Amino acid sequence: MTVVAVLFATPSFAQYNSGGFSLDESTVYYGARIGMNLSTITGNETSDMKMKAGLTLGGVIGLRISDDTPIFMESGLYYTQYGANGDGKNEVNLNYFEIPVLIKYGFMATDDIALLPYIGPTFGLGVGGRMKIDTGNDVESESSFGSDKFNRANVGIKIGCGAEWNKLYLEVGYHFGVTNIYDSDKITRHNGNLFANFGVNF
Repeated sequence: MTVVAVLFATPSFAQYNSGGFSLDESTVYYGARIGMNLSTITGNETSDMKMKAGLTLGGVIGLRISDDTPIFMESGLYYTQYGANGDGKNEVNLNYFEIPVLIKYGFMATDDIALLPYIGPTFGLGVGGRMKIDTGNDVESESSFGSDKFNRANVGIKIGCGAEWNKLYLEVGYHFGVTNIYDSDKITRHNGNLFANFGVNF
């Protein structure tokens, strides 16, 4: 109800050009995000890994960094759920706090809609998650992180495109894991994540 009240209380999109921030002025904007992940784990010994759905929640802050060009830098803090489903009842859950550092370029697609393609690194810290292992007789559950398991550090590259209309924001993109997230010299594994987020900018 609060979000709806704020949206109706703010001026129209035409006045702001791009909702929560103007493409023609240097300004700071803030936003809230909620979305869905379709993640998997790639690398060697991962041929049986399938996509797994997860949740994303976050807040962002952005700043125009050029007086002549509508280029913005955006960061924030996300809680995001990665992982993968395996054969049988095997499952990996990897939950992170994640900080992106994105460079966005804005342009008006129509009089009412601004598009913002972006790219940048992300820095994640594993904060929880469990593995389910199908032994044949039973399904065992244990922490995903630890020695000979998954590392907590996760660095990746995020690429995508956002669209904004009257403070409402929608984005889709892909997160490529760069670091080996498995605690082993012989096994290499990376996060991969297709995502779609919805939110508001203020």
